[in-house]
Amino acid sequence: MISTFNSIRQHQPQFFSAATITIGSPTMQAMADLIAAIEAVIALPAYQAHALAQAPAIARLPVRAHGAFMGYDFHLTEAGPRLIEINTNAGGGLLNAYLLSARGRAEEGARIRDQFVAMFREEWRLERGDVPLRRIAIVDDNPAGQFLGPEFALFKELFEEHGIAAVICDPAELASDGQRLLHDGEPVDLIYNRLTDFSLDATVNGKIRAVFENGGVVLTPHPRAHALYADKRNLMLLSDDAALQALGVGEAARKILLAGIPKTVAVTPEQAENFWAERKRWFFKPPAGFGSRAAYRGDKLTKRVFEDILHGGYIAQEIAPPSEHVVPVPDGETTMKADIRCYVYDGRIQLVAARLYQGQTTNFRTPGGGFAPVFVE
Repeated sequence: MISTFNSIRQHQPQFFSAATITIGSPTMQAMADLIAAIEAVIALPAYQAHALAQAPAIARLPVRAHGAFMGYDFHLTEAGPRLIEINTNAGGGLLNAYLLSARGRAEEGARIRDQFVAMFREEWRLERGDVPLRRIAIVDDNPAGQFLGPEFALFKELFEEHGIAAVICDPAELASDGQRLLHDGEPVDLIYNRLTDFSLDATVNGKIRAVFENGGVVLTPHPRAHALYADKRNLMLLSDDAALQALGVGEAARKILLAGIPKTVAVTPEQAENFWAERKRWFFKPPAGFGSRAAYRGDKLTKRVFEDILHGGYIAQEIAPPSEHVVPVPDGETTMKADIRCYVYDGRIQLVAARLYQGQTTNFRTPGGGFAPVFVE
């Protein structure tokens, strides 16, 4: 697998920055405390009732699996870390585990890779008990054409190294016998879900949806995880003191949440004048967005796009500026912004990595940008 990773570094260097990001232990602790506070709120029945009421019906199916690769994304501001968003199926975790090994942290990288395999085994155990996990399908639309597609090959090798058969496939390559999903005639036990059709609404995902609804396949992450964690509208509740009090969240936890999550509100046509006047204060995001798609900094908005936002069910989040870092590039140095991602499973941080970029959002296109390891001093 090291050879596969080295090939990725050689042929797709835009994935990786030459930089290393160092953060202080108080910053790391503040991120961990905020994640713990959010996880505690999400566990509350009243919160789940609120989040699932606005979610697609498939998200209300009972599941035991937690959801693999939760991504908590932070900006490190002068006032401390601020949570920008939470993502399900956060990409790059395995790339960053290998990057640690390439940067002289071989034991740490190997330990994290073992944790990733254990995570998938735990997802399976939660749903199926002691039945052996035999085959995982890594599923995405046109996986060979996905930007992070090379990471799928690393996962396939990792699973196989640990005795789990694995395939990489498009949803259209899966068949159903009415009870199970099959790939090339072989049953699929678990799907590592890299799809961004979070509620499996697309026609091509119909077989996955039907078998999942009937309990015939374990899906991770699943629609319920997206509804509870990654729907951007949840940030409105998590940054609203009165709403948190109504849920019964204690004062200490509320203090952590309100300090760490920028104020987030619904965008409505009735408030158009105020939002336009104060647009430089806000970052506008669609509720089910991912990868910065259709997200806009207020100071970059045109009137035409703003009209679309007003009628698009958007949320507005107070801007928390990212930290900036001097990083090496082939002809010297440059300054880049950083998003800090905590990869989390069942409330525990597995790995912390940075994504370095220039411009409005992460793009993996700027020389010197890409993933970078994060070390705590």
